[in-house]
Amino acid sequence: MKTLLKKILAIFVMALAITSCSNDDETTSPVVNELEGLTKFKEITNTTHTIELYSHTGSTVQGYNEIKLRIKNNANNQYVKNAEITWMPIMHMAMMNHSCPNSEVEKITTDGTLYEGYIMFQMAQNETEYWDLKIDYTIDDVEYTMTSVIDVPASAKRTVNTFTGSDGVKYLVAYVDPHHPKVAVNDLVVGVWKMQDMMTFPVVDGYTVKIDPRMPSMGNHSSPNNVNATQTTAGNLYNGKLSLTMTGYWKINLQLAKPDGTIVKGEEITEAVTSSSIYFEIEF
Repeated sequence: MKTLLKKILAIFVMALAITSCSNDDETTSPVVNELEGLTKFKEITNTTHTIELYSHTGSTVQGYNEIKLRIKNNANNQYVKNAEITWMPIMHMAMMNHSCPNSEVEKITTDGTLYEGYIMFQMAQNETEYWDLKIDYTIDDVEYTMTSVIDVPASAKRTVNTFTGSDGVKYLVAYVDPHHPKVAVNDLVVGVWKMQDMMTFPVVDGYTVKIDPRMPSMGNHSSPNNVNATQTTAGNLYNGKLSLTMTGYWKINLQLAKPDGTIVKGEEITEAVTSSSIYFEIEF
């Protein structure tokens, strides 16, 4: 009888412990590090706020840049969660100024402090020409603005193509992903925009970015199982598959095709044509 009571008591205690653990799991929210994998590369400050800019690389570069930011209240060092933000990158040149493709700035999570967007700098800075970034934001119906120079060095490899198509439209095609290519069939992401005017660069919808990766140092051989980049949703980037069969230098030859199949720029690779006039470069 005592043995039976001991068993019943042990089962009761175990059940109580399990229930307690279950309740703890349900009521305790995991701590989320919003900045995991990000490095701050810039701070912009006025008397009221400090804007912190982050990227995965801790820098910006000529080409596509995914940028995250947050706004700190200088009075209490708390980060703002209810801002409405827009930005405008400007390239200052000797004879003119212009912008570049860029996205809206959106809140990542409801309860978080980070906002995100992308900027595709089609040109690098030089000794006399430079980029700055104007950020306008509204908090509790009060409007603020800050502007600061942004460092945009040249990319080591070709990641941006700016050209006038056969239709007379000026296009910009940029390499987005993979950041870390590997010997495999990689997920490929490409951006396609057009220049509407010097300050406006909308996404081009419904086109196809045809790809033909080649290794010039290895007889210009290609690879199997590549998939041309297309959009899944209007206004978004283009997605495809990039097959890389070995490490080394690859030239990703491109052709930009309209929805009806018309090629507006780029050439098909043949024995006589070993490289397209538009392409990306990667080496790993």
